[in-house]
Amino acid sequence: MAGAQGGAPLLIACALGIERFALRTGTGRGGAPGPVTVLRTGMGPESAAYAVTRTLGEPPSRGSAVIASGFCAGLAPGMHPGDVIVADETRDSRGATACVGTEVLAKALAAALPGRTVHTGPLTGSDHVVRGHERAELRATGAIAVDMESAATLWSAVRAGPRPVAAVRVVVDAPEHELVRIGTVRGGISAFRVLRAVLPAFYEWHRSLLLPRR
Repeated sequence: MAGAQGGAPLLIACALGIERFALRTGTGRGGAPGPVTVLRTGMGPESAAYAVTRTLGEPPSRGSAVIASGFCAGLAPGMHPGDVIVADETRDSRGATACVGTEVLAKALAAALPGRTVHTGPLTGSDHVVRGHERAELRATGAIAVDMESAATLWSAVRAGPRPVAAVRVVVDAPEHELVRIGTVRGGISAFRVLRAVLPAFYEWHRSLLLPRR
């Protein structure tokens, strides 16, 4: 996938093939202010860190802004599959990585996804699928959602050089709506459809980074 040539590049990193398929075939394929790459990193923090570091070390992607995206587990009671998480920071054992343009992304996603709830707050990382009591423990830290790759993706991106980073995840699994397998339950299908519709908001965020600062 590529946008208009000449602008700053954008790297969208996700773990799963189904996530990459949604992001590559979704709406909003035109209108990007620069080249866009959708990178499948593989599952888990180590795979994400390796893939992102390697890709950002290659000349075409070296100056890319980075968005970590895909599915996640919501931690707060009342969340539903298809809700959207916009991180203001990502967290893991290495510490926190601040996200850029959270308000811009949240506003753009609300416009692109009428009727969907957009949550903002800390997104925490894990090296395994979180269930049961672990959800409550993570929620007690203030985190609103958890996934395995976002924190490692953004930490690696910033470590590779200063750049804007963000994380946007779609809830596919929540306390009252536990997922059995993506694509076999209504929640998984709902989340997939939402993920297909996020690109216009990503491009709006990317475009906002290129505007002159006042």
